[in-house]
Amino acid sequence: MRECRSCGSAFDERFRFCPWCGAIQRLKIVEYFGGFPVAKGEAAKGLRVSRYLSAPGHVRFSVWGVGRVEAAVSIDEAEARRLASFLRRTDPVARRPRLADRLKQSADALLETLR
Repeated sequence: MRECRSCGSAFDERFRFCPWCGAIQRLKIVEYFGGFPVAKGEAAKGLRVSRYLSAPGHVRFSVWGVGRVEAAVSIDEAEARRLASFLRRTDPVARRPRLADRLKQSADALLETLR
Protein backbone atom coordinates (compact mmCIF):
# COMPACT_ATOMS: atom_id res chain seq x y z
CA MET A 1 0.00 0.00 0.00
CA ARG A 2 1.04 3.56 -0.67
CA GLU A 3 0.00 6.85 0.86
CA CYS A 4 -1.22 9.62 -1.44
CA ARG A 5 1.16 12.58 -1.52
CA SER A 6 -1.79 14.92 -1.82
CA CYS A 7 -4.63 13.71 0.47
CA GLY A 8 -2.86 11.06 2.60
CA SER A 9 -5.28 8.23 1.71
CA ALA A 10 -3.95 4.68 1.36
CA PHE A 11 -4.21 2.83 -1.96
CA ASP A 12 -2.53 0.06 -3.98
CA GLU A 13 0.89 1.20 -5.21
CA ARG A 14 0.17 -0.03 -8.76
CA PHE A 15 -2.18 2.93 -9.30
CA ARG A 16 -0.72 5.96 -11.04
CA PHE A 17 -3.48 8.21 -9.65
CA CYS A 18 -5.00 8.37 -6.17
CA PRO A 19 -8.49 6.79 -6.40
CA TRP A 20 -9.72 9.20 -3.70
CA CYS A 21 -8.54 12.63 -4.89
CA GLY A 22 -7.19 11.91 -8.42
CA ALA A 23 -3.68 13.28 -7.74
CA ILE A 24 -0.91 11.82 -9.91
CA GLN A 25 1.43 9.60 -7.91
CA ARG A 26 4.19 8.53 -10.29
CA LEU A 27 6.01 11.03 -12.42
CA LYS A 28 7.91 9.58 -15.36
CA ILE A 29 9.48 10.54 -18.64
CA VAL A 30 9.15 8.04 -21.50
CA GLU A 31 11.06 7.73 -24.76
CA TYR A 32 10.65 5.06 -27.45
CA PHE A 33 13.55 3.83 -29.60
CA GLY A 34 13.05 1.78 -32.74
CA GLY A 35 14.96 -1.49 -32.96
CA PHE A 36 17.73 -2.22 -35.43
CA PRO A 37 17.20 -5.55 -37.23
CA VAL A 38 20.55 -7.33 -37.36
CA ALA A 39 19.42 -10.66 -38.80
CA LYS A 40 17.36 -11.08 -41.94
CA GLY A 41 13.70 -11.61 -41.13
CA GLU A 42 14.09 -10.38 -37.56
CA ALA A 43 10.76 -9.15 -36.17
CA ALA A 44 10.23 -5.45 -35.62
CA LYS A 45 10.97 -4.52 -32.03
CA GLY A 46 11.53 -1.40 -30.04
CA LEU A 47 12.84 -0.24 -26.70
CA ARG A 48 10.76 1.88 -24.37
CA VAL A 49 12.78 3.66 -21.68
CA SER A 50 10.96 5.15 -18.70
CA ARG A 51 12.66 7.32 -16.07
CA TYR A 52 10.64 7.42 -12.86
CA LEU A 53 11.13 10.72 -11.06
CA SER A 54 9.27 9.88 -7.86
CA ALA A 55 11.01 7.96 -5.07
CA PRO A 56 12.52 5.51 -5.48
CA GLY A 57 13.90 6.90 -8.72
CA HIS A 58 14.78 4.28 -11.31
CA VAL A 59 14.92 3.63 -15.04
CA ARG A 60 12.89 0.86 -16.68
CA PHE A 61 13.65 -0.70 -20.07
CA SER A 62 10.86 -2.54 -21.89
CA VAL A 63 11.44 -4.52 -25.09
CA TRP A 64 8.34 -4.29 -27.27
CA GLY A 65 7.29 -6.58 -30.07
CA VAL A 66 4.23 -5.89 -32.17
CA GLY A 67 1.66 -4.60 -29.66
CA ARG A 68 3.08 -6.24 -26.55
CA VAL A 69 5.95 -6.08 -24.11
CA GLU A 70 8.32 -9.07 -24.36
CA ALA A 71 10.73 -8.28 -21.54
CA ALA A 72 11.44 -5.57 -19.00
CA VAL A 73 14.12 -4.69 -16.48
CA SER A 74 14.58 -1.80 -14.06
CA ILE A 75 17.89 -0.34 -12.90
CA ASP A 76 18.56 2.14 -10.10
CA GLU A 77 19.87 5.68 -10.66
CA ALA A 78 23.52 4.70 -10.10
CA GLU A 79 23.32 2.00 -12.79
CA ALA A 80 21.50 4.44 -15.11
CA ARG A 81 24.38 6.91 -14.75
CA ARG A 82 26.88 4.10 -15.38
CA LEU A 83 24.99 3.10 -18.53
CA ALA A 84 24.89 6.72 -19.76
CA SER A 85 28.64 7.04 -19.12
CA PHE A 86 29.32 3.82 -21.02
CA LEU A 87 27.31 5.01 -24.03
CA ARG A 88 29.08 8.40 -24.03
CA ARG A 89 32.55 6.86 -23.69
CA THR A 90 32.04 4.35 -26.48
CA ASP A 91 30.22 6.55 -29.01
CA PRO A 92 32.46 6.42 -32.11
CA VAL A 93 30.90 9.54 -33.64
CA ALA A 94 30.44 11.97 -30.78
CA ARG A 95 33.50 11.20 -28.72
CA ARG A 96 34.43 14.15 -26.58
CA PRO A 97 38.10 14.87 -26.11
CA ARG A 98 39.59 13.80 -22.80
CA LEU A 99 40.33 16.48 -20.21
CA ALA A 100 44.07 16.21 -20.85
CA ASP A 101 43.52 16.76 -24.59
CA ARG A 102 41.27 19.78 -23.94
CA LEU A 103 43.84 21.29 -21.55
CA LYS A 104 46.61 20.79 -24.10
CA GLN A 105 44.50 22.46 -26.81
CA SER A 106 43.79 25.40 -24.49
CA ALA A 107 47.47 25.73 -23.53
CA ASP A 108 48.52 25.57 -27.19
CA ALA A 109 45.98 28.27 -28.10
CA LEU A 110 47.19 30.47 -25.24
CA LEU A 111 50.84 30.05 -26.28
CA GLU A 112 49.93 30.88 -29.88
CA THR A 113 48.16 34.05 -28.71
CA LEU A 114 51.15 35.12 -26.60
CA ARG A 115 53.61 34.75 -29.51
